[in-house]
Amino acid sequence: MDNLIVKGNWNEVKGKLKQEFGELTDNDLTYSEGKEDELIGKLQQKLGKTKDEIKKKIAEYTS
Repeated sequence: MDNLIVKGNWNEVKGKLKQEFGELTDNDLTYSEGKEDELIGKLQQKLGKTKDEIKKKIAEYTS
């Protein structure tokens, strides 16, 4: 994910995503290092958004 997810602040990003998209669960947002594409794919299916839209949203929360 081009280093968009920084391990130290993932819990903060996860919380913001859950606030904005109430249908997301902790299970949907489980992040494992090296599995960014898998996480993006799960979010694409759940939210009906493109990969770029999801990356952009995560980037907003990490800035």
